[in-house]
Amino acid sequence: MKKILLYSLILISFLAKAQEKGKDKNLPKGNESFVEKKYADAEAEYRISECKNPKKSIAPYNLGNAIYRQNQNNEAKYHYAKALKNAKTRTEKHLAFHNIGNTLMKNKDYSGAVEAYKNALRNNPADEQTRYNYALAKKMLEDNPPKKDDDKSKDKKNQKEDEKKNKDKKDDKEKDKDKDKDKKGQNDKDKKDDKDKNQGKPQPQPGGISKQRLENLLDAVNNEEKKVQDKVNKQKVQANPKKAEKDW
Repeated sequence: MKKILLYSLILISFLAKAQEKGKDKNLPKGNESFVEKKYADAEAEYRISECKNPKKSIAPYNLGNAIYRQNQNNEAKYHYAKALKNAKTRTEKHLAFHNIGNTLMKNKDYSGAVEAYKNALRNNPADEQTRYNYALAKKMLEDNPPKKDDDKSKDKKNQKEDEKKNKDKKDDKEKDKDKDKDKKGQNDKDKKDDKDKNQGKPQPQPGGISKQRLENLLDAVNNEEKKVQDKVNKQKVQANPKKAEKDW
């Protein structure tokens, strides 16, 4: 593991020389702070350098190294990945893949580390330190194989939790249905009671009067008219008495 940590320092020194001839003064200042183990100061200089050169891989790579030495492993991996994205040469890709492998080794992700070192060797097959780290990662993977049983247990546990959630949802739906059913039954009962109460009573018809009642009224009117007519006729008879026959 000492070689894994040492390799980051060797790589940062190499990349520093490649950039010192440029106009970026923050990168060499960051390198000086890094050698003095002032990693926070180095980080600050590298961040400024990265802002000035957003499309280059050197600043994010060195920034990853400074952060890595501050035990911020996952954040360091992020910057190495950014350096890999900006990498233009096989050398830059080799260095980025190598240190990504370092972060994965530290996280005990040995299968990921094996792949990272393998990619690093594809870009520089002659690097002995990468080859050593690759062999070490493979050995660690053999000694610490992925725990498939644990993964299955987790999946089974998650499945049970999902089933319980689905059962709870189903029970809630059934309860809501029962409530709706009870409510509907009560409404139907209320309607039936109202119907029973109103049964036998004359129900109002459209227009405010029933057909039968209208016929009865017409009959009554006709009867009244007939009575009046009979009375008038009777009075006429009384007003015009018949002349008595002469008794000759």
